[in-house]
Amino acid sequence: MDAIVVRDLVKRYITKKRLGLLKSKVEVVEALKGISFSVRYGEVVGLLGPNGAGKTTTIKIIATLLIPDRGEVYVNGIDALKNPREVRRNLGLMLTVEKGFYGRLTGRENLTYFGTLYGLTGQALKERVEYLMKLLELDKLGAADKLYEEFSLGMKARLAFARSLLHDPPILLLDEPTLGLDPISARKIREIVKSLAHEQGKAILYTTHNMFEAEIVCDRILLINKGMIVAEGTPEELKSKIPKLKVIRLLVKPNNINYEKLMDRELGLKPQVRNVGGGVELRLSVTKPEEVLNEVLKLLVPKGIEVIRLSIEEPSLEDVFIYFAKGK
Repeated sequence: MDAIVVRDLVKRYITKKRLGLLKSKVEVVEALKGISFSVRYGEVVGLLGPNGAGKTTTIKIIATLLIPDRGEVYVNGIDALKNPREVRRNLGLMLTVEKGFYGRLTGRENLTYFGTLYGLTGQALKERVEYLMKLLELDKLGAADKLYEEFSLGMKARLAFARSLLHDPPILLLDEPTLGLDPISARKIREIVKSLAHEQGKAILYTTHNMFEAEIVCDRILLINKGMIVAEGTPEELKSKIPKLKVIRLLVKPNNINYEKLMDRELGLKPQVRNVGGGVELRLSVTKPEEVLNEVLKLLVPKGIEVIRLSIEEPSLEDVFIYFAKGK
């Protein structure tokens, strides 16, 4: 039996669009457009997409915090729409690192309070809280006896993750759990997530818009864009679906040239351009990298543009997402 089964999930929001100072019109936004997928025990499935793609809406529906307009959701074989209370007993949820805690309570006191809400008492509650303090290294950070209002963002994220694990649920829903965290805190959470799935057999649905993180953490990935799942598979399977693409990566010295307009006008190419340490990076996904690279250098070098570094690489998960998000 799959841990999570989602079938033909649709969710619409009614919003108002301002047309002027006093006028507005009602608009219907389709957050989810009939998505279907499943999550097995012992795996981390990444729901990967940009902001506004429908990731958090999906998580909230599975967690019984939102009611869909259409579709079915089963959690551990339980119908989430008919038996929401029973579903919640099987879930651990982390939606944001900062909401729901009490600022004048310590980390230990917050976990103890939420543990009682899950039905834990006495020695079992105390042992569970101490175990999670050690697992998330909150004791080493001094967070156990520090007031929550004095926590750093990394401490808050670890405490939020610990709260989702209090009742030792078989299924976890983690919505961008490392967003905004320092590298050490983010790495710790990623390590624990993989251990929970691969060593303890938990099923984990993990949302992120971080391509690097998805490739490290997730066994399988669902690419979601504009409320639709546009591709799914392991990171390697997704990369193999791109038809013989290679990635040209050039690092050039900083200057005031608009590379998008220049290369589109002269070569019909649309590079991804971003500022990086020490220069400007140009990325091109192409099928004939050697030919294209030759044309690019013929264009750039006579203009006095200094190329610091260049390479031809296999496509990354980011390239895969861009390929599918554009509708192939």
